[in-house]
Amino acid sequence: MIDIEDRLELDERSAVDFVLAMRKRWSDTVYPTMAEQYSQSGPPSGDVAEAGRRLRELDLYPWYSHLERVQQKMLWKIAGDAVLRRRADLLAQYDQGSAPLGSLTLDPDLELPSWYTDYDIHIQPGSFYSDDMSAYVYEFGARIVMLRDNDGYKFHRLFTETALPAEDGVSRVVDIGCGFGKSTRPLALRYPDAEIIGIDLAAPGLRLAHAEAEAAGARISYRQGDGRATGLEGGSCDVVTGTMVLHEMPAAAVGETLREAARLLKPGGALRFLEFQPTGDPFRDATIFEHAERNNEPFFHDLFGSDLLQMCRDAGLVDPRWTPFDERRDGISPDGWGERREWHFPWAVLSATKPE
Repeated sequence: MIDIEDRLELDERSAVDFVLAMRKRWSDTVYPTMAEQYSQSGPPSGDVAEAGRRLRELDLYPWYSHLERVQQKMLWKIAGDAVLRRRADLLAQYDQGSAPLGSLTLDPDLELPSWYTDYDIHIQPGSFYSDDMSAYVYEFGARIVMLRDNDGYKFHRLFTETALPAEDGVSRVVDIGCGFGKSTRPLALRYPDAEIIGIDLAAPGLRLAHAEAEAAGARISYRQGDGRATGLEGGSCDVVTGTMVLHEMPAAAVGETLREAARLLKPGGALRFLEFQPTGDPFRDATIFEHAERNNEPFFHDLFGSDLLQMCRDAGLVDPRWTPFDERRDGISPDGWGERREWHFPWAVLSATKPE
């Protein structure tokens, strides 16, 4: 498979480096400076709404908010141009030259929900589902921004290695909202003898995920479908997981997805979703809400405002809990995220079990 980053021309690489440097300085310099302005503006706020009002009155806020949105728009412009320059070569990769290890099942009649199609999520023009190039654009952007390491999957391997059950006895794993396979391929490494199924609404992402899995020698079944009604048989899965998918849904859809996950699980099966949770610091949490609004992710409020633990209980699951996840350290972090000056995502793992 073509690694677009490895083939960047000098001007393209310089543009990528510029945006990355801007993002880092926004996070580790502008954000702490604004936090200091906030602390000097008065006593700590009692809630996120009050913190948000004070935040927007700070002198640095217009620069902070502008830099956050403009860097994202610049990223997609760079990614889109880089992908389109290589369109023919990238499309050719979908042609299978040998018998596939895994499978790809698309449903051209699948009706995509309006809450999925009404927004250009992450400000990506056309979003993730619009055409075959949109998947490459999203992969390029995701790998550059948060997955930049030796193979682009370190973050998700950390999740599978620290948050998921041991491989003993696991025969089927379902990844809801698998996207271009960034979360699914590490599952195949974690559970080499299990059937791994990735489900997503977007056909372009699934085509790319399948092609990359085949190139890597990973046996994965990718299916186009709705995580709220997968069509898989009930009680057939040992693990149902998803990463960064629930916050893209309205609250009702989150509840439906959790109920479907509970239906799929075998007795004793494990539910694990990597998501976000409030930190308890009103100022920091206000910036998370602001991020969601500037990044075209309107359902963050639904995630933070809903009781997902009760949703799990209502779905028949037991022992639901949230556990912080720190990508800088050892993944699952029961003691919290620790002291961090820079802006960061408050990762957390939602876990629950289907009773025996």
